[in-house]
Amino acid sequence: MRSAVLAAALILAALPGVAVAQAPSPAPPAPVASAPPAVAPRVLPRVRLVATGGTISNRRGGRLTADDLVASVPALADHATVQAEQFANTGSSQLTLEQWLGIARRVNALFRDEPDLTGIVVTCGTDTLEELAYFLHLTVRDRRPVVVTGSMRNPSQVGYEGQANLLAAVRVAADPAAAGRGVLVVLNDEINGARDVTKTDALRLHTFESRGFGSLGVVDGDRVVFRRMAEGRHTAASEFDVTTVAALPRVDVFLVYQGAPGDLLKAAVDAGARGLVLATAGAGAISGTQNEGITYAREKGIPVVATTRAGSGRIASMREPVTSTVPAPPRLAAGDLSPVKARILLMLALTRTSDPADLQRMLNEY
Repeated sequence: MRSAVLAAALILAALPGVAVAQAPSPAPPAPVASAPPAVAPRVLPRVRLVATGGTISNRRGGRLTADDLVASVPALADHATVQAEQFANTGSSQLTLEQWLGIARRVNALFRDEPDLTGIVVTCGTDTLEELAYFLHLTVRDRRPVVVTGSMRNPSQVGYEGQANLLAAVRVAADPAAAGRGVLVVLNDEINGARDVTKTDALRLHTFESRGFGSLGVVDGDRVVFRRMAEGRHTAASEFDVTTVAALPRVDVFLVYQGAPGDLLKAAVDAGARGLVLATAGAGAISGTQNEGITYAREKGIPVVATTRAGSGRIASMREPVTSTVPAPPRLAAGDLSPVKARILLMLALTRTSDPADLQRMLNEY
């Protein structure tokens, strides 16, 4: 029977115009799913936090530590691997010059010993933050960024902005574009250069500004934006090495005001001051008997540097102070440096030289 069926099928297939159903072809084998390519884990920049205290840590009932600060901002982990260390925990006005030297040496040591370190954030009280930042600007011998930050409100106050400032500072320190711009000051999502920034208001959050020059950039939600470089010599190009400096020389600052006595300048010299800075009126005017104090200082070989108390503007090199009666002796000019920053530069300069021409060169270059 089976043979007859097969024979009939063969006869039909041989007839023209007759279609015979074919057995279906076997299905092709299913493709084997391949494993997705391995994705390398993201390597975050490494940032060191060096905490010195200040309002950002001054919680009611006890100061926050460096570790407390990092723990309070979980978003830091999205931008960098942050390691914290406590250098001090006090108000900025209580930091000593010896501690300034210690902070500079510590920052330099971290950069020297940890080549994979991307940047360093230093927390500081805002009252003298601009002074510490400028000191580090002159004494840190590395291109990698050092960012100084703090807060105007303490952790126990409504509207405490310390966490936001710390996050912004870490983002800047972790950004490759921050390298080579000197020490930076980051608060209120603005980036200012240490040389030009100053605290402009005793209470308001928007207090740090670079009068006459503007900020270097901003910290936005999507990225860090830089718009200009910091001019003048600083950090890796600085000639100041504090490795072996045991103490900074004494330099005092004097305000020019109507009828100011010169005996205060004389007293400072007699007490051991190795340099004097005058915050002159306008573009170099002095008053009262200050001219006598300047003469006394110069006769003893003490350099006198002129700045302006106006808040902005330059004192031109070798321009003489103006009085209505007696011509003043020659003195040095700090350009557009503020009085407190001229003091810092003069202290460091005096660790290297007392030659007036060389001192003026440094005032011009930094």
